Amino acid sequence: MKLNPKYSLGSWAFSFGPFAKEPWSFDAFCDYARAAGYDGVEINGFRPHPHPDDYATPAKRRELKKKIGDCGLGISGYAPDFTAVPPTEAKVEDYLATVSKCLDFCHDVGTKILRVDTVSPPRPHPQDEYERRFARLCRTWHAAAEKCREAGVMLVWEFEPGFWLNKPSEIVRLIRSVDHPNFKALFDSSHAYMSGVVASRQSGDPERLAGGVPEFARLLRGLIGHVHFIDSDGTLHDNETSTHAPFGTGFVDFATLLREMRPDLEKLEWWCFDFCFCPTTERDAKSAIAFMNKVVTGVNA
Repeated sequence: MKLNPKYSLGSWAFSFGPFAKEPWSFDAFCDYARAAGYDGVEINGFRPHPHPDDYATPAKRRELKKKIGDCGLGISGYAPDFTAVPPTEAKVEDYLATVSKCLDFCHDVGTKILRVDTVSPPRPHPQDEYERRFARLCRTWHAAAEKCREAGVMLVWEFEPGFWLNKPSEIVRLIRSVDHPNFKALFDSSHAYMSGVVASRQSGDPERLAGGVPEFARLLRGLIGHVHFIDSDGTLHDNETSTHAPFGTGFVDFATLLREMRPDLEKLEWWCFDFCFCPTTERDAKSAIAFMNKVVTGVNA
């Protein structure tokens, strides 16, 4: 089976980091994605992009879907704001209430991917506190995944150096411990490099994978529900999370990675390109499709 993905572009690239002071409107972003040749967009749920509270009625959400569709674009996923309900600290019912709002959004715009993270920073905890938080996170995300199952949506966790649980062994353990078919990893190639190769912002003894990003993907085989692809130059953005470097400017070997990920990638409709915090996004997101098409052609040969 040949790889034949649809490509989407994450809208946060034009509202975070270097764009934060003057974020692009979501309409302007969609116009850019269409002109650059993308098949779809991945929606940043942080204002000024579509926040669920600003699209609180089915009519508003259907209007948004139509607007995106009129640009000839699909929707690969939704990445909303969960900062008010950290899953290791918030009451489960409060977290699930936010999930429910986001699922209403997903249903009416027609996407089956809902992205989450641990929200909490990667600070060390005493072992008993660590295990308590870990167990609470598993319970919360299992309950959230069940709501997602009922809605026909996959809940995907984007692990990264800037949030709690960023070691390869922790990531595999968490997904297996949540133990729900509607909860999987969102595999970001830049985060995978910084977590699995550089061991950025890890507590205690660092974990580095000799086989790099492809080995990380192999550890997560069968547990990947969505992907964000972008390069890594081995640095952190503002000493917090992975620098998302334009394709071909970093250390990720995408041909080797795609071959290793093939069993998972064959099941995925969308590959999202993630230019978060990248100051040259307006230029480099235009050449990303050609770069990846060349890699895919080689892998399919």
